[in-house]
Amino acid sequence: MSGPNQYFNVPFRRLAIGNADEFRQAGAVKAAVAEFISTLIFVFAGSGSSLAYHKITGGDPTSPAGLVAAALAYGLALFVAVSVAANISGGHVNPAVTFGLFVGGNITLFRGLLYIIAQLLGSVVACLLLLFTTGGLNAPAFTVSGVSVWSALVFEIVMTFGLVYTVYATAVDPKKGEIGIIAPLAIGLIVGGNILAGGPFTGASMNPAVSFGPALISFSWTYQWIYWLGPFIGAAIAAAVYEIFFISHSHEAVPGSEF
Repeated sequence: MSGPNQYFNVPFRRLAIGNADEFRQAGAVKAAVAEFISTLIFVFAGSGSSLAYHKITGGDPTSPAGLVAAALAYGLALFVAVSVAANISGGHVNPAVTFGLFVGGNITLFRGLLYIIAQLLGSVVACLLLLFTTGGLNAPAFTVSGVSVWSALVFEIVMTFGLVYTVYATAVDPKKGEIGIIAPLAIGLIVGGNILAGGPFTGASMNPAVSFGPALISFSWTYQWIYWLGPFIGAAIAAAVYEIFFISHSHEAVPGSEF
């Protein structure tokens, strides 16, 4: 589309399509670059922690100590990644978060697609950098262990629901007040907590970009659909629940790219 934004009324707000011109707008491009850099930072630290743990201890990253290390690395890295991009792009750092914000009418479809492309590229570049800097070690691909694929799918749905619900409560809700100051910390903490809960079963991705980079580098696609479908379903449910039951919009603003 090249005309004005088009809207469709939905029970919880409006879905905004936007237009293709957003791919060329300076503000949108800057926001996408911010998403690229933040996702690179996040994946490099998170996936790198698994490689480092294995190199130092020779142990399994899904062991109790490995899970704690991963929870700390991913949680702290996400705290920083969200913080540094918050004033530029909103600090999504996750295609599922971007999709959840689109479902709630908080970002246009075209800008959301631009973000998702940037996030995926950031993850791939992070994994390539890890491959180079570690002398050829691949970032470990996410996989299902000890549960059925359907249980794994539900795991990813529930964990991503918690993540996106936290994003809405602390960063999106117009009534968030001073709680918005701790939004990046809360988002990092829920990811760290979910890794401790779901790590042994699915790796606790909650983020298609995080699973896409390692899968592409190692060309391991067996369970990749779970790490897209689960997070997108969880994000959509969280957005719908929060928009329907908890957000009261005092005015109809044109959806943008920031929280």
